[in-house]
Amino acid sequence: MTIQGTCAPQFAEVRTELERNFAERGEVGASVHVTLGGAPVVDLWGGVADPATGRLWSEETVVHVWSCTKAATSLTAHVLASRGELDLNAPVTRYWPEYGANGKDATLVRHVLSHQAGLPAVTAPLPTGAFYDWDLMTSTLAAQQPLWEPGTRHGYHGLTFGFLVGEIVRRVTGLTLGRFFEKEVSGPLGLDFWIGLPEDLEPHVAHTIPVDPTQPGVLLPSLYATALTRPESPPGLMLLNNGGYMAPGESDSRAAHAAEMGAVGGISNARGLACLYRPLALGGAWDGVRLVEPEQLPQMSNVAVAGLDSVVGVPTRFALGFQKAIDNAHLPPNDREGLLLPEDAFGHNGMGGSLGFADPKAQVSFGYAMNRQGPGLGVNERGQSLVDAVYRALGYRRTGGGTWFA
Repeated sequence: MTIQGTCAPQFAEVRTELERNFAERGEVGASVHVTLGGAPVVDLWGGVADPATGRLWSEETVVHVWSCTKAATSLTAHVLASRGELDLNAPVTRYWPEYGANGKDATLVRHVLSHQAGLPAVTAPLPTGAFYDWDLMTSTLAAQQPLWEPGTRHGYHGLTFGFLVGEIVRRVTGLTLGRFFEKEVSGPLGLDFWIGLPEDLEPHVAHTIPVDPTQPGVLLPSLYATALTRPESPPGLMLLNNGGYMAPGESDSRAAHAAEMGAVGGISNARGLACLYRPLALGGAWDGVRLVEPEQLPQMSNVAVAGLDSVVGVPTRFALGFQKAIDNAHLPPNDREGLLLPEDAFGHNGMGGSLGFADPKAQVSFGYAMNRQGPGLGVNERGQSLVDAVYRALGYRRTGGGTWFA
């Protein structure tokens, strides 16, 4: 497999691990990008974007990055908070009055960002294409009774997060989530990152290769077993009541790419992911573009909730909108995927293995995007091998518990 792009000599092991991903770990098409002190030190890509046609992965190739989108959505809320336009400790109803129905009047904005809102799914059956109808989804969520008392526990809002945070952003700014992200973040930074992809960019999108659960050795997370055996449970409602969005192939449809789905709909590549986080690794600004003031960064990086996740059924750790490092190596093999990063780092992975994060202490930003999904919800060995190579190049070591330290 020919790897294209550039890589500083200090980070040569990143190139080696990317090559190993193709040779040994089943990678099909992928890109990885790393900045250090704001400067790109790794910008690599290779493989096939569309196996059906043989189209190669190029410098311009983008791909569906799933829940990496949550970081972009969370960032829009923090941009507003940093400007004093959004109080993260205020009730959601201050900005979205209708949200207070059915026992949600005390839900705080921070509860939504930290997956404590109790709305990982809705109980009313959703019609086909519901995720492409913003007004339908936000009005349904506003009317929904929470599945647990908001603020009492956390559970991953895998598919609803973007509608919840995005509607708060829309109520504050008057702009849709995707438009605000473009105006205030992706446009000023020049990112290849869209929440709502323009149609003329469709030829650049790599085709997602989903996991085939019938293949030998494929171990699906226990979340899926829970969903199938208990469809009324939070995992069941999340995975089975989504208007068909999780049906095979649907996420690659033009309708899905065009929709502004701030939980899972983002289209980007490794460069877009790493450069989204670059200002956050450098005090909140890059090249004259300030996203947040330095004092906002602790809200984005400090742990807000940790412990057993009420939806995915394994331990998770979240700041306000961003994932924190978690080592689940002690769990059964099908639930071991986690996120092994230094404690100062914060970011978000996407289903199947994509990842972006910032590490302010190391002044590093990182992005990895690929088209062949792994079976789990966390970062699999392909992405983790690249992360590990970055930190080894920086002279970090990893403890037996999985934490990287300088």
